[in-house]
Amino acid sequence: MVQEGAGLFAEERRDKILSLLNQHKRVLAKDLAETFQISIDTIRRDLSMMEEQGLLQKTHGGAIPKVKVRQSPQPSEHRYGAGSAEGNAIAKLAVSYIREKETVFIGSGSLSYVLLHHLPEQMPLTIVTNCMKVADALREREWIETYFIGGRVKSSGNITDVLAHEFVRQFKFDLSFITGGGVSDEGIFVASPEVAAFGRAVFSVSRRRIGLATYHSIGNDGFARAGSTEDLDLLITDEQADQEVVERIQALGVEVRIAQVEDVE
Repeated sequence: MVQEGAGLFAEERRDKILSLLNQHKRVLAKDLAETFQISIDTIRRDLSMMEEQGLLQKTHGGAIPKVKVRQSPQPSEHRYGAGSAEGNAIAKLAVSYIREKETVFIGSGSLSYVLLHHLPEQMPLTIVTNCMKVADALREREWIETYFIGGRVKSSGNITDVLAHEFVRQFKFDLSFITGGGVSDEGIFVASPEVAAFGRAVFSVSRRRIGLATYHSIGNDGFARAGSTEDLDLLITDEQADQEVVERIQALGVEVRIAQVEDVE
């Protein structure tokens, strides 16, 4: 067995890469090459081999942890908060597409909640949501008329059951913001068939559809397909998104805009 890079065997180096990835949730090839004092091409081969073994997911310039096909939703205290720098950059760009007096659907994803921090002040809007947290955050904004989708309330405070499907079909939305745990050229994916069916119902009554996804979601698979990516009018992501995946999505005819973190105040 040949020993490589700063006195480490290749297998030892890959174990250390996996440890760094688990600790920091993202690694960059150039940083790893410097850490292990080896070429960036060697690091890329390591990452490719580790991806083939199902240990991680390669991205443009590095890697992120391998995402399971079916993931449990984040706890509410983490899901509905201030949001990451990337999430806020995406949300700020997204709300620039809202026009006065439009009817807008905002769902129950963590990025959907971050949108509320950037909504224009005093702009008259009608907002429809299936998320108790979103409805509660909007109820004191007198310039916004808020409608809450009916149905069985889950422990998360969200409503996605068959009653919600029928309820949402009574509306027509000027604009819907679409989120998911995975977004790729293969589709928009969520955690359960029930949530996917509700997402498809929202798709069907929306004139414009804007997808929102941080780099964590871009390129991920998922358990249940909520819609076709090519049905989006626009996808907004951040500058760390895997460029190869972005290009495959653009090849479907979908416009992709990259939100810049430095643009967020």
